[in-house]
Amino acid sequence: MHPFKIATLLAATLVLAGCNTTDRLASIGQAPPLNPIIDPTTVAGYQPVRLPMPEPSPDTYQANSLYRTSARGFFKDERAHKVGDILTVLVTIDDRARIANQTARSRSSSNSAGMGGIFGSAVTNISGGAINPADAIDLTSGTSDNGNGSVNRSENLETSVAAVVTQVLPNGNLVIEGRQEVRVNFEVRDLIVAGIVRPSDIQANNTIPSSKIAEARISYGGRGQITDVQQPRYGQQVLDAILPF
Repeated sequence: MHPFKIATLLAATLVLAGCNTTDRLASIGQAPPLNPIIDPTTVAGYQPVRLPMPEPSPDTYQANSLYRTSARGFFKDERAHKVGDILTVLVTIDDRARIANQTARSRSSSNSAGMGGIFGSAVTNISGGAINPADAIDLTSGTSDNGNGSVNRSENLETSVAAVVTQVLPNGNLVIEGRQEVRVNFEVRDLIVAGIVRPSDIQANNTIPSSKIAEARISYGGRGQITDVQQPRYGQQVLDAILPF
C-alpha cells in the first residue's frame, strides 16, 4: 500500500476515534438513546424495490355484480394491504448445518534415459567416466495434497415485530419494514425486519411468518456497554485491515 494512503487512513482513523471518544465521554453515566420514530423512506440509503412485474390487467365489473375482477375477496378485511398499514411479523429462525469434507491426492512419476554408441562414448570421454551413459538422464517428480474442512453451525431466534407497509408493488405485493428497540439498563436491543410479502400469505389475525417473506432482511443485534466491550478497539481494527500477516 502506498505510504500516502496509509498516512491518510491513519489520520482519518485518529479523527474518527477522537470524535467517538468525545461522544463516549459526554455519555458517561447515561443510557444509550433510542432512535426517533421516523418515516423509513426518508432514511439515507433507502431505495424503492423494483422487481419484474406482470402486465397490468384492466379492472372490470360483470353486469349486475358488485364483484370486480381484481378483488382478492368479496368482503373487506382488516389485513394490511396499503402503504402505512401495520402487520406483525413472526420471526422464527431455527437453522442447523453440518458439513464435513476431506480430500487426499498424490502422484509420483519417474523417468530415465540413457545413451549408447558414439554419443555414449563421447559422454564417457568428456566426463572421464564420471557419467554413466546408460543412465545419463533421470527425472523424478511427486505431488501430494491433503485437505480437510468442516462447518458446524446452529442458529435459533424466535420473536415478533410489527412492520409498516412502505410500498405496494404493481402486482399487489407489499414491501414491509419494521424496527424494534428495547432498552434494558444500559443495553439497547435492535431488531430490524424488511422484505416483500404477498397479501394472501397474511393470516386472518394480520400476522405473517418470516418464512413467507421474500428478499427477507433480518437483523438482530444491540448497542450499549456490553456490546462496546465485546468490540475490538479502532486501532486493532485498523491493524487487522492493513497488516498482511
